[in-house]
Amino acid sequence: MDIKQLEYFVRVAELGSFTRASIALNVAQSALSRQVRLLEVELRQTLLLRNGRGVTMTDAGKVLAGHARGVLHQIARAREELGRVRGTLAGRVALGLPPSLTKVLTVPLIHELRACMPEASLSISEGLSLNMQEALANGRLDIALLFNPILSADVNVFPLLEEELFLVRKKEKSFISGPIPLRAVADEPLVIPPQPNSLRMIIEVELANIGSHPKIALEIGSISAILDLVADGAGCAVLSRNAVTNLGASDAFSLQPIVKPRLRSKLLLAVSSLRPATLTQQAVQDLIIRTAGPLLLRHKA
Repeated sequence: MDIKQLEYFVRVAELGSFTRASIALNVAQSALSRQVRLLEVELRQTLLLRNGRGVTMTDAGKVLAGHARGVLHQIARAREELGRVRGTLAGRVALGLPPSLTKVLTVPLIHELRACMPEASLSISEGLSLNMQEALANGRLDIALLFNPILSADVNVFPLLEEELFLVRKKEKSFISGPIPLRAVADEPLVIPPQPNSLRMIIEVELANIGSHPKIALEIGSISAILDLVADGAGCAVLSRNAVTNLGASDAFSLQPIVKPRLRSKLLLAVSSLRPATLTQQAVQDLIIRTAGPLLLRHKA
């Protein structure tokens, strides 16, 4: 076995596809397949089962993946320790951000990283909380900011911020904005994300607690598309002020605070509990906690 073979195998296993792994690693798919096959021949074990949708790990593959991640982590730690001798932190950190925060956080985080850790790199991708939580578990992401994640033994979470949720409707001159009771929200036609979705779960659970349920006009998975539909008069939405400000033309909407009870969305920083963080990943976690929380609070204000 060599390091490159282990790295290739882990990436294919985590991404579930030779095609996706070849793109992520910038390696020809034929070379990737050949190296994984050589690993299987050397170990005299089938590690991956190929099928029309990609690959899945065999029991032997799962055993090797656990060991391989540990080996690769130790190599990354060794490189970081050598970097510390030079007085620098280096390495790539994959960060996932929800769509409503990408615009606000990307530039400030990159600036802070370049100032504090010039030899480290940050790869930022955008996704829904449920998908990013899965990406943390399978190694595609190192860190993610998640709204209201379902707590799991696979991830460790650190609270960052609580955001109030509003009923968002198309702005009309005759409409007088003001607080709206949650029970009245149930009478409004909602443009809402499809299940499973953390925001939808908050709405449904809180309405169920008062013996009601949402009146769903449309199910749309994109927050920006939801805002477009609300602006077009298709219904109302339940969103944070940040989401409206960052993903829509805020002057096109009226925002009503939801009361009795108030609805709040929790933003948490999440990391995998299955793999120990490298020193660079730990430093980036600290940077995000130090930077993102105050920045979002100022932006919300």
